[in-house]
Amino acid sequence: MYAEKVLSGMRPTGRLHLGHYHGVLANWIKLQHEYPCLFFVADWHALTTNYDEPGTITQNAMDMVIDWLAAGVDPSQATIFIQSKVPEHAELHLLLSMMTPLGWLERVPTYKDQQEKLTHKDLTTYGFLGYPLLQAADILIYRADKVPVGEDQVPHIEFTREIARRFNHLYGKEPGYEEKARESVKKLGSKRARRYEELRNRYQEKGEDDALEQAKELLNDAQNLSHGDRERLFGYLEGGGKMILVEPGALLTHASRMPGLDGQKMSKSYGNTIALREDADTITKKIRTMQTDPQRVRRTDPGDPEKCPVWEFHQIYSNDEVKSWVQEGCRSAGIGCIECKQPVIDGVLKEQEPMRERARMYEEDPLLVKNIVADGCERARKLAQETMRDVREAIGLDYS
Repeated sequence: MYAEKVLSGMRPTGRLHLGHYHGVLANWIKLQHEYPCLFFVADWHALTTNYDEPGTITQNAMDMVIDWLAAGVDPSQATIFIQSKVPEHAELHLLLSMMTPLGWLERVPTYKDQQEKLTHKDLTTYGFLGYPLLQAADILIYRADKVPVGEDQVPHIEFTREIARRFNHLYGKEPGYEEKARESVKKLGSKRARRYEELRNRYQEKGEDDALEQAKELLNDAQNLSHGDRERLFGYLEGGGKMILVEPGALLTHASRMPGLDGQKMSKSYGNTIALREDADTITKKIRTMQTDPQRVRRTDPGDPEKCPVWEFHQIYSNDEVKSWVQEGCRSAGIGCIECKQPVIDGVLKEQEPMRERARMYEEDPLLVKNIVADGCERARKLAQETMRDVREAIGLDYS
């Protein structure tokens, strides 16, 4: 029940570009071989800032999923689903909103930051204020313990941990909890029970994190425990009540700044992108017409690679030998800018070729994509329903 799980999502902004691939997707592809992964289309999140542009979401979502599949996200390894097709996200968000202090939402760093950046939008909405809580619900509904994020997103994970802690504190205490917990310990069998108590004491008395991890492993390996006993023992271990919601951890990802064609960060809003699955002729033309070192006006003028956007692409696509050739050739005017760009063109085309190949069958038969998403939504919903059953029971909304 509390097995390791990775959860990550993306807003459906349509076709993805190389910045998305190097910043997020390459990491997803690696993670899907290491953990059970859930990757979702955050379509409700798109409405928090784009509530006045709803018509594009469905098509954007499908285009984005094709890009995921083309990049190498494997539906047999990872669960791919759409947020709004699992309504339990909204139910958990609503129930969590009943116990979330308003001040917690107002102090999330991105709240004021986004309002200042997106001045053309009216973001004084209930949905925008509450989006960090919806994000928390997205994670907590799957009891995901690992969320891949960059440094700037760590406050969102800490916020989610605080929400889980508050929920467990408010609703994890059942009548006669201590007695029930001690009865649950006995069900481990004498040898395991002794080990559990020893590890619990080491954690609670000395704060040994290693003891906590070992005790969690012991509980995960115990085959003869009921759902309620297992949940109770996880909470008893840490000195609280029943652990209903799992506190996630931030899985810090390497910050990859994919440069755009003009040297700024690659972004659709700057019009400087190379899309995934873009045709070879367009890619070649875009790179060939990239701006270079402004001091290098003529072919015979020496240049400085550090001042040239093309050099940033070489950092990603070229080996050490090619990079040395660029450094020497550019500074001595031994090579021209078109020559310098060719290895980058070759590198991008080589990276994109298998993506275009994988995408072809999905482009030709959109039903394949719909089936992958439908299967993923079904798997995700089963997990979400398990969590909501426990949440409703804890809050006292269990009418079964």
